[in-house]
Amino acid sequence: MRGANARRPRAVAGEPQPQRLAGRRLARVRIALPLAGRFLMPPTDRRDSDGASHAVQQTRRTIGFLNVAHGIDHFVLGIFPTVVIGLEVVYQRPYSELIVLSTAMFVAFGLFSLPAGWIADRFSRRVMMAVFFIGCGLSLVGCAVAPTLPMLAVALFMLGVFAAIYHPVGMAMLIQASNARGRTLAFNGVCGNLGVALASGVTAVLASWLGWRGAFWVPALVCVAIGIAYLAMVADDRHETASRTRVAEIVLPRAAAITFFSLYTIISFCGGLTFNTIVVALPKIVDERLGGGVALAAVGGLATAVFLCGAVAQLVIGRVAEKVAPHILFAVVVAILFAGAAWAVRAEGMLLIAALAVVMAALYGQVTVGDMVIARYTADAWRGRVYAVRYFLSFASSGVAVPVIALLHARGGFDLVLVALVAVSAVFLAAVLGLVAVVTLATPRLHVAADPTPAE
Repeated sequence: MRGANARRPRAVAGEPQPQRLAGRRLARVRIALPLAGRFLMPPTDRRDSDGASHAVQQTRRTIGFLNVAHGIDHFVLGIFPTVVIGLEVVYQRPYSELIVLSTAMFVAFGLFSLPAGWIADRFSRRVMMAVFFIGCGLSLVGCAVAPTLPMLAVALFMLGVFAAIYHPVGMAMLIQASNARGRTLAFNGVCGNLGVALASGVTAVLASWLGWRGAFWVPALVCVAIGIAYLAMVADDRHETASRTRVAEIVLPRAAAITFFSLYTIISFCGGLTFNTIVVALPKIVDERLGGGVALAAVGGLATAVFLCGAVAQLVIGRVAEKVAPHILFAVVVAILFAGAAWAVRAEGMLLIAALAVVMAALYGQVTVGDMVIARYTADAWRGRVYAVRYFLSFASSGVAVPVIALLHARGGFDLVLVALVAVSAVFLAAVLGLVAVVTLATPRLHVAADPTPAE
């Protein structure tokens, strides 16, 4: 140790050692660089960074509220079909007479999507979504306090009017916020499916604890509270209405665009008819075709499992859609739907369950990828109205599905119903293949948005 110390040069008094001097200089540099970055960075850069962070937060909040809204939209529509079972005892009326009270609600749900999309495009999508939350809540209050059955029917009608807002307005907002990201659209679809799945169970529990009026009161308060939170946490968008782009991401020639949207009217109606037919008939198909001796609980469990296949497939399709051209994936998914429907016609036992699972997976998957196709060929300024027409046709088909099922089942059982489903699926597939041909053979041009950064 002594020898090692002796080899070191002795420092001259008052003169800093080289190592210390280098260390001090390095420390000064380390301190100076952040200070220079803080004081020499242009103020606009800091504002841009803060603005970008705020925009990301707003986008996440918006998407979160839209996911909740989709679940609520389907949940509130499922309250009365469960509550009506208890109303049979309260009012001493048959089920067939009481269930008719909801007819106007479902008609309004499809019909009023048209003005909702138009108003949102012209005024404010954010305000319309706030009207959705609070309007659904107040309509549910009306259902809870309705003194007579006619007043209950009126309140249900108003619920359908406000519930109609979500799909044309919410989907347009979701496409804008997520840039048509497949997995975001898929998760939003699963939230809607979750609302359908929870409606019956949650409503039954609330009705057993709080009575049938309580089954309306609780979701009413939840809707109003979320609507107030939405207004407080999501920024106003009225300044964006005039600046929304009026040119689609991919611009088709005029003739091709007319053909494209004409085919999409057929796609929307056939897709809605196929979806509503299989959703309404699924439990009874399983009950009749699975074989004798199957308990009702087992039938319900198998039907639920089939629906869950649809939800899982929707998430998978959302991820695949980010890597494959949406119109090509659309054709593949609808072709799988057609194959599954044809398989179900002759399938028996557990093979029938497998065939129905394929059908349900394709049905849910085509909704997500179909919305992505529309987004690519529709300008943001018109998107609310286009989605309004799409969902109007899809929901209007639900009014056709039930009487068609009843008529065909009376004439040939579910064998005839499934054959009709195959026929509708064939028309659906033909329209989608036509759409793919239009997009492929036309000479579209890619629209490049102008750089919003001002020139220096």
